[in-house]
Amino acid sequence: MALSDIEIAQAAKPQKITEIAKKAGIPEDVLEPYGAYKAKIDTYKYKTDDSLIPKDHKLVLVTAITPTPAGEGKTTTTIGLADGLQKIGKNVVVALREPSLGPVFGIKGGACGGGYAQVVPMEDINLHFTGDFHAIGAANNLLAAMIDNHIQQGNELNIDPRKITWKRCVDMNDRQLRKIVDGLGGKPNGTPREDGYDITVASEVMAILCLAKDMTDLKDRLSKIIVGYTYGKIAEQKPVTAGDLHAEGAMAALLKDAIKPNLVQTLEGVPAIIHGGPFANIAHGCNSVNATKLALRLGDYAITEAGFGADLGAEKFLDIKCRMSGLRPSAVVIVATVRALKHHGGVAIKDLNEENLEALEKGLPNLLQHIDNMKNVYHLPCVVAINAFPTDTRAELDLVEAKCREMGVNVALSEVWARGGEGGVALAREVVRLCDEESNADFAYAYDLDGTIEEKIDTIAKRIYHADGAELTAEAKKQAKQLTDMGYGGLPICMAKTQYSFSDDPRLLGAPSGFKITVRTIRVSAGAGFLVALTGDIMTMPGLPKHPAAEKIDVDADGRISGLF
Repeated sequence: MALSDIEIAQAAKPQKITEIAKKAGIPEDVLEPYGAYKAKIDTYKYKTDDSLIPKDHKLVLVTAITPTPAGEGKTTTTIGLADGLQKIGKNVVVALREPSLGPVFGIKGGACGGGYAQVVPMEDINLHFTGDFHAIGAANNLLAAMIDNHIQQGNELNIDPRKITWKRCVDMNDRQLRKIVDGLGGKPNGTPREDGYDITVASEVMAILCLAKDMTDLKDRLSKIIVGYTYGKIAEQKPVTAGDLHAEGAMAALLKDAIKPNLVQTLEGVPAIIHGGPFANIAHGCNSVNATKLALRLGDYAITEAGFGADLGAEKFLDIKCRMSGLRPSAVVIVATVRALKHHGGVAIKDLNEENLEALEKGLPNLLQHIDNMKNVYHLPCVVAINAFPTDTRAELDLVEAKCREMGVNVALSEVWARGGEGGVALAREVVRLCDEESNADFAYAYDLDGTIEEKIDTIAKRIYHADGAELTAEAKKQAKQLTDMGYGGLPICMAKTQYSFSDDPRLLGAPSGFKITVRTIRVSAGAGFLVALTGDIMTMPGLPKHPAAEKIDVDADGRISGLF
């Protein structure tokens, strides 16, 4: 009987984190161990400035097709690629996001990879890790408390309680908290008002932590957070910021250690830097800029990933993170499975183990559209990694390879789940070839910042989603005008959209056409430095499924956890 992911992780014999740090070239005096197998890296001392990153070091972005219930294995492939590069003698460091407790206890599971391509200690990383998310939640909620306290203590800033935009947060899927009324019980208990919670990974504090260069930049960004607006007619309303409330210093104090990236390892001893974790369907979906630049400083090859499909995570990685940080990938890996492509072609989950070339051909346009975006919108070299399943047939694999070659892209079979780094050697060799032989000199963004808010959203819809365009509701149009008048029209766009389709309708699989993206709300994340466009029925607080993963998670008398995946 095959071992589960957690059983494989628990059976591993990891190296001491001090040995991993020594292998990565991290000085002993900047390492802050959290037990034997994880540590923080003190980036107050050990900088990630561009001048410290060798020019010949390569950044590789791993992304994927549009996700399905069949699974794609993006994180598993990312980790396995790093192990594969080590197998062929390369100096490599992997940079990943931290998992949110929401999916861990919900439906998606953790984010440590799977099989023999995992980062460890798996249970620690998937649960509290080094406390970063708790610190982010505390900073978020401190600001919320200071808003309501300011109103209670006389409201010198003239904040309209009906116009407060800042929500509290908790790192858990809890639909009950989406919309609440608080401040009940009379004057001593505050001002009654409508309120709500976001999941922590959707908090602007999370985005700020992941984009901030250092503590000075972090405090500056925190001070710019818009928490609400003053009383008055629309033309008279003024934004109120965290800086107006003098909250940024205390918030930054809570984030003093959370800003430091975390060091762990893969099952095969590759250094892994894990830091930050915004979702890609409701936030910008990338680990911290500091973590990525630290991986680039330390490794000849830095392997990182972006959340969900390439239309979400990769688009935001390239159009937001790279634009703000100056990062530029040398190559892109697009992960797919034959099973998922057949699902995009209309095959039910229960029938995916059967060969079905007709359905595969119908589903392949999803992969081909992601390839087209990477090659022809962003002008980046790319390879397709087929995450292998035992049920894949030779005919199915040949069909995928043939269609990709028609677009000038090679395919590498990834067997890292079953074989670890050895199963990632073919992919590793193709990534090295791309970095050595193909150029990223023509890298371009999907849109220019000098367009209007509506034009930028429309461009993303057309160029990345291949939609007929975007439609803004009357409310969204009003918000776009107000934000432009306030001076925020030049910011990049963070699209909040379902991860299950190129469209804003999760039922439209494959590569749909003839649709428009409906934007219902536009919010400003002034500290993070982008605008959030909410489409369809996307929510910033998920709910648990009928049978959440939490039902199967347990811990025995010896403290050994089971049921995590």
